[in-house]
Parts: sequence; structure tokens; C-alpha cells
Amino acid sequence: MPAVSKGDGMRGLAVFISDIRNCKSKEAEIKRINKELANIRSKFKGDKALDGYSKKKYVCKLLFIFLLGHDIDFGHMEAVNLLSSNKYTEKQIGYLFISVLVNSNSELIRLINNAIKNDLASRNPTFMCLALHCIANVGSREMGEAFAADIPRILVAGDSMDSVKQSAALCLLRLYKASPDLVPMGEWTARVVHLLNDQHMGVVTAAVSLITCLCKKNPDDFKTCVSLAVSRLSRIVSSASTDLQDYTYYFVPAPWLSVKLLRLLQCYPPPEDAAVKGRLVECLETVLNKAQEPPKSKKVQHSNAKNAILFETISLIIHYDSEPNLLVRACNQLGQFLQHRETNLRYLALESMCTLASSEFSHEAVKTHIDTVINALKTERDVSVRQRAADLLYAMCDRSNAKQIVSEMLRYLETADYAIREEIVLKVAILAEKYAVDYSWYVDTILNLIRIAGDYVSEEVWYRVLQIVTNRDDVQGYAAKTVFEALQAPACHENMVKVGGYILGEFGNLIAGDPRSSPPVQFSLLHSKFHLCSVATRALLLSTYIKFINLFPETKATIQGVLRAGSQLRNADVELQQRAVEYLTLSSVASTDVLATVLEEMPPFPERESSILAKLKRKKGPGAASALDDSRRDTSSNDINGGVEPTPSNVSTPSPSADLLGLRAAPPPAAPPAPVGGNLLVDVFSDGPTAQPSLGPTPEEAFLSELEPPAPESPMTLLADPAPAADPGPEDIGPPIPEADELLNKFVCKNSGVLFENQLLQIGVKSEFRQNLGRMYLFYGNKTSVQFQSFLPTVVHPGDLQTQLAVQTKRVAAQVDGGAQVQQVLNIECLRDFLTPPLLSVRFRYGGTAQSLTLKLPVTINKFFQPTEMAAQDFFQRWKQLSLPLQEAQKIFKANHPMDAEVTKAKLLGFGSALLDNVDPNPENFVGAGIIQTKALQVGCLLRLEPNAQAQMYRLTLRTSKEPVSRHLCELLAQQF
Repeated sequence: MPAVSKGDGMRGLAVFISDIRNCKSKEAEIKRINKELANIRSKFKGDKALDGYSKKKYVCKLLFIFLLGHDIDFGHMEAVNLLSSNKYTEKQIGYLFISVLVNSNSELIRLINNAIKNDLASRNPTFMCLALHCIANVGSREMGEAFAADIPRILVAGDSMDSVKQSAALCLLRLYKASPDLVPMGEWTARVVHLLNDQHMGVVTAAVSLITCLCKKNPDDFKTCVSLAVSRLSRIVSSASTDLQDYTYYFVPAPWLSVKLLRLLQCYPPPEDAAVKGRLVECLETVLNKAQEPPKSKKVQHSNAKNAILFETISLIIHYDSEPNLLVRACNQLGQFLQHRETNLRYLALESMCTLASSEFSHEAVKTHIDTVINALKTERDVSVRQRAADLLYAMCDRSNAKQIVSEMLRYLETADYAIREEIVLKVAILAEKYAVDYSWYVDTILNLIRIAGDYVSEEVWYRVLQIVTNRDDVQGYAAKTVFEALQAPACHENMVKVGGYILGEFGNLIAGDPRSSPPVQFSLLHSKFHLCSVATRALLLSTYIKFINLFPETKATIQGVLRAGSQLRNADVELQQRAVEYLTLSSVASTDVLATVLEEMPPFPERESSILAKLKRKKGPGAASALDDSRRDTSSNDINGGVEPTPSNVSTPSPSADLLGLRAAPPPAAPPAPVGGNLLVDVFSDGPTAQPSLGPTPEEAFLSELEPPAPESPMTLLADPAPAADPGPEDIGPPIPEADELLNKFVCKNSGVLFENQLLQIGVKSEFRQNLGRMYLFYGNKTSVQFQSFLPTVVHPGDLQTQLAVQTKRVAAQVDGGAQVQQVLNIECLRDFLTPPLLSVRFRYGGTAQSLTLKLPVTINKFFQPTEMAAQDFFQRWKQLSLPLQEAQKIFKANHPMDAEVTKAKLLGFGSALLDNVDPNPENFVGAGIIQTKALQVGCLLRLEPNAQAQMYRLTLRTSKEPVSRHLCELLAQQF
């Protein structure tokens, strides 16, 4: 930049700043500022034209006043006028004022854009840089639209100066981050890659930042950058500190550029070219070797720069996960940092080793540092480092060291920080369940958890132990004995009482032969805890008491006396009072056989995945999935995982009006286990995993043969019962309720749940689809005590939907009693692709008042997806065939939910497509395929979802053989993330 001459010192500005600093009070400062503003305003309004120097001085004063926190409402035009000056200092002040004070909605934007265009076309490098800086600083969409096409041309122009190229690259990066759709991809993309070979290191650094951002959206357009990045990185790594003097930082050559190049390489899989890959491996080895060399300086800046490159190198090695030698060396290098005096290095080493532990190549190397990690867990003063140590222990755990790690984590739990206790509890529960060598050790571990940190043991944990004990006959007696002994402690946590009450109520007979644990002793021990417990625990204990009457008839009189006590029959809590009355009556009236039938032992719970892992992932937040997923290295783990976790409904009776349809509760324990992989449509919107209810045990062939398709040619046959009046048409019903679209979106990736609920009515849905046919059950629940009259739910086809989707409905009763529910069955056939869902109109009279509402029925085109498995070669061949512009729909959008890989996978499976492994070069991306089945034709569909956890963004690409279907599916799926 040109030097500032002595005359540009602006003495008036210096005097004004000095006056402001010398003010003794806020009032004095405001008085001085108001005086100056009045003077500047009079100068701007005066007849005499101001010269450039005066304008610059006054604009500078306005800028200083604004930076002090005062509003400025004039002077903008004078700043714009400075842009046309040929003097650098005047133009610089004008651009500075505009960058700070002019917003994107200003009326002056057009004048500013014209001045910027003139400077960009001037070929004066100084003026061009000022203009580019202004565009980047303002970064508005209007400026993006005006200059997005010009900046790439300046960037790749052969006659552009290095400083201009550097500014243009960074300006384009700013515009792309603000409005990605405004930056056109064209022939310049191939030329910008070659900037990596530029002689000017500043240009290379700016270009790497730009390419790294652009290639995340368009990796194919920039894939040639890999070889150039490797070449440039090799030259930097192999150079001496004296070779790049201007870019050497404390004896480390170009550390910022090295880190950027390593991050760029992480956007792509390992190079396929053997020569390029060999050169890159050599670079990575060189970095690892230099880390072993003695430091060339004792300054902290030297070690920071050196370690920054090292950690980014290790991140690249982990990303490739294909070089066993490098992975082991990286692990050993990180192991040296575990005992480093610098806390930040210990933290980063633990964090990186968590990722290394999930690799099959480096898992054993990570395990060698178990003693160091355990010592860190015990002795670290920083809680964040201790938390990372706990994460690493969790990640490195397998069958060989599970008992050691679990015992150490239990020992640490006694003194752990309160902020991480719940997370430690979840980790211990998961490891104990997954790697248990016998069930008695698992039971002991969970009971120890409750004893040590009972307040932090969530319901999921103790539900799970009850489920596993119920499902395993060989552990029931041991569990009953152990929990009986645990309850004898003077101070017993309430969660222990819950577990003890449930297990003794079910399996107390297995230890009743011992006089020390006879039935009266068991009852006396439990009842001694009764008055110290919450209402929910008391309700569970009352259920245990009635179970005791069935198991141990000799305790009947004692228990009836407890139930008959006034404190129970007249309890202020309705739940406890109801249980006491019902259990007392049941024990008095029912015969022994009836009592044995009603109170028989709980059946095994259906087998399915534990919810503890899902809870831990939700607690860890986005990006935790990789650290929690160790399936790559332990595919043979013996799952103790029993069935579903017991819900509170297993031990307490909910209020009758809480959920009329039972759609929010887990399936009853007696339900048969679902076949593995049978139902992939997972409810990914609920707070916890809930079992997906199956509509019947029939296989697909039976389902299709049983379901008769509707007969559109005979409209009257759509009604199972003759109707006295015609159903309303689209013109007879009101518009859908405002939240209809939001309610519909909740069912895009799931098939059951509550569709609508208000103070009067609850509407639930359960559905199943096979090929182009579907069956849907609608449940209408009357939440009031008053009967609904003239109850008429109707399915309406708006527009041309009648020719695209046939729905056969059955009429329901015209009266719905208070507290009752009615069911309506819909048989659905997809005739051809459709874009709008059918409408559900519900009309009835409540207390003499007509009620009506219109919803969108959760039937979307993706419900007729048939998942399709295909190899990578077939996928790419089909992808290229669907290359017409109208066959592809693409959407880039911000993540509205935490970015969890497991949740994303469940949503894509729920959407209907098959997930294809080992197809996309980037393992973080998701690739799917399927066929939409209609009666008239089949529509093939391929999808690709690219998450960017760092930017919290997704890019979704869909290709189908029909253009409207592509756009519609893209919109539907994008709303789920």
C-alpha cells in the first residue's frame, strides 16, 4: 500500500480524540460530541464545496463517534463521494466508513456498487483491493448478486497482481459462505485449483481456504486439487526453515498453510494414484519424524506451530484409516502427550485417541496406554481432561479389559464432578451390558451404580436391569438375593428400592426358602422403606405387595392390613388410593386361581436394542456418534440386550385420560418379539426409542394377498356400510388447520403416533405399506366425558388426487362415548405418483355445538418406497443414467436438529430407501436407493446426503426418473433434518 504522507495526519481529528479522552464525565463527553456533530453537519450543509481532505477528516470523526457507541444519521453521502477520489487515503476512509456504517438495505447501495465496479475495472491493484475488502466486509446478498460473477474472473486473470488475487479469493470465500447459491460454478473452478502452484505463498494460502470450502459442496469439480495439495505440502514439509523465510514462524515453515492443506486433503478419500499416495505417506511420516526431533526453540510459539501441524496430520491419518503403520505411529506419538506438562496437549491427545480407538488397525495400540489413561482419570486437575479420559476408556473397552475399566470408572464415580456423573453412569451401564461375561457381574455392577450415584441413575438404566433379569432365568435367583442384601443397608437410595420392589415381587419366591429371607422378612424389609419414598415408588411397592399375596399366601393378612389402613384407603394421592382399594378388593374377592392368573410372573420382554446408548448419544450432542460407535472393531460382542426397557406403565397405572390410544406408550410386554430387520421404519422423533408396532404377523405375501386394492370404478364400494348422505367433497370442507403441514412432516419417516390432539379429541395413526398398497388404522379418542354426536370422519381427494391415489374407507359409529375410542380402517392403493396428500375431515357435535377440523392424512409418496440394494458400480452407472437436469433435485440447508449419524441413518431408513455401504468415497456421507411402486409405473430413486458437522449444514441430492418426484422427495426429506 502507498505510504501515508505527513499531511494526512489530520490534526483536527487528533485534537478531537484528545478532547474526548480528557472529558471528566459522561455528560462532558456527550456535550463535546454534540458540539462536533453540529459543526460537521453545518460544514456538510454549507454552500462552499469541501475539499477531499476536509471530507475525509469529518467522515473520520463521524466514524470515531460511531465507534464510541453513538448513532450517526448523516454523512453517508459524503463517504460515498470519497469513493470517487483518486487519492488512496480518501478512498480508504470512504470504504472504511461504508464497511462499518452502511447496512445492506441502504438506498446508497446502488451508488456504492457503481463506485466498486469502477474500482474493479480500474486495474489499479490498490483500488481493486480496497473494493474487494469492502465487498467482503459488507457481504450482503445485493453485493453478492452484483459481483459474484466478476470476482472469479479477477481471481484467475493472468494479469492480476498477487495482492489482488489474494483479496479476490478471500472475498469470494466470504460471499460463498453468506450466499452459496450466488457463486456460479464454471470454467474458472478448474483454473482456481492451479493457484495451489502459485509462487506467492499468500495467494496459495487464500486459495486453499477457498477451495476447501467449495469442494465440500462440489467435490468432483475440485478433485484435481488433491495431487497439487500433496505436491505443495511435500515441498513445505521437506524444506528447511530458511527456504521460506517470509513464511517461517519460529523455525516452522508455513504452519498455517500446512494445516490448511492437511484439512483440504481430509475432504477427499486417499489418492488412487500410487505415486501421489506414496508422496503423501512420505509427507505424513516426515511430520511424525519431526515431532520426535528436539525443539529448535524453547518459545511456546514454536511448539504450538509444530503441534498444530502434527495434530492435523494425525487427523488426516485417522480420516484415511487405511495405513496401519501410520495409525500405530500416530497412536504412539499421542501416547507421549498423555503425560505432557501442557494441559491442552493432554486434552487433545485424549480426544484424538478416542477416534483412533474405533479403528481396527490402532485399537490394540491404544489399549497399551490404559494405565496412563486410568491415572489421568484419577489425578487430572482439569475436569474437561478427566472427561476426555473417561471417553477414551469407554472407547478402548473390549472383552479383555471390560472388568478393569468398569471397576475403575465405578471407583472414579465416587469422587467424580457432578457435571459428568450422569454421563459416567451411562457409560458404565452400557459397557457392563455389552461386555458382561456373566449376568451376575452385570447385576452387581448396576446395583453398585445405584449405590454410588443413585441420583444420577436414569430410568433407562434401572429399567434395563429389570428387563434383563426378567428375560434370563439363570440370573433371577442371584438378582433377588443380591438386591435383598442391598436393601438391608440403613441408607438405601430410592432407585434401589424400585429395583428391589420389582425383582422381589417377581422372583422373591426363589430366595424364600432361606429363613433369613423368608416372605415376612422380605415384606418387612420393603415396607420399612415405604414411608420414605416418593409417590411413584410407593405405587410400585403396592404392586409388589399384591404380588406377594400370590407368591406367599401366608402374608395375605398382613398385607391386607396395610392396604386397609386409613393412610392408604384415604390417601390424598388418587393413584395410591386407587391402587390400595383395587388391590384390597382383588385379594379379598378373587379366588386363588383367578389371583394366580391375574398376578402371574411377567413374561419376557421383546428383544430389541437398549435405549441407554441412544440417551448417551443425545447427551454427547452432534459429532459424538463416531466416538460412541465401535462396531468396526467388535462385531462379535455378546449382547445381553434383552427386550425393551420396562416403561413406567409396567409398574404404575397411568391416568385413564393420559393417552387414550396408547400410542405414546411402549408395546405391552407380552407382545411377541419383532423379527430382526423386519420393520425398519423407526420413530426418530420421540424422546426415546420406542418399538414400532407391527400391524400383524403376516409376511409380505400374506399382506399383499389379504389387502384388496380399492376399486375406483365403483365409488359406492368404497364404503363398507351404506351411507345415508354423500361424503363432502373438497369444496365442502374447510382449509387444513395451520399446523397441518408440521403434523404431516412428523410422519414422513415414521408410521405411527399421535396425528392430532386438543382438549376434545385425540387422533392416532398406525399404518403399514407394501409395494403400492397400504393399510392405515385411524384411532379417534373422545377425551371428554360427553358423548360425540354425528361423528363423521371423511377422506377427501383434492384436485386430481382421485386419479393418483385410491382410498377405501369404512364408516365408524356416529356416536363416540366419553372416554372411548373408535377405529377406522383405510385401504390405500397408489395408482401413480402424487404430490399432495389426501385430506382428513372430521365433523361431530359436542354439547350441541358443531365441531370440524381438516388435517392432511400422513400418506406421502415415499411411503411406497421399495428399498433396493445395489453394488457401488451399479449405483454409479445408474446415477450417470439419471443425469438430465430435470431428473436431479438438490437442496443445501441448515441443520435444524443435532447432527447425529445414527439418527440420520434411522430417518433415511424410515424414509424408505435402502442405505448402501462403501459406495460414497466419504464415509460420513449417506447413499440410498429405492423404487417407488405405483400401479401404473415404477420410479427409480437414488439419493445422496452429505452432512457437514463443522458448518452444521447438509447437502441433499436426489435423482429419479421423473422430475416432479425428484423435487417433491427432496423437499420432504430435507424437512426431516
